[in-house]
Amino acid sequence: MNIGGDCVLYERKCIGCGECDRCDLDPDKICDNCGKCLDIRDDAVIKIDAILYDDSEKN
Repeated sequence: MNIGGDCVLYERKCIGCGECDRCDLDPDKICDNCGKCLDIRDDAVIKIDAILYDDSEKN
């Protein structure tokens, strides 16, 4: 919360309602940054097959 500052959800000043701290999936829960709403997985990886360089660009 940023009481007196700008509200992050609505075009108004922050009134301290706490709505911005609530979980999107369970409104009765305070957000703990679990990432479930973003479908974040710990096992997500990116495999790099090769690194390609552009030899035409010289400094």
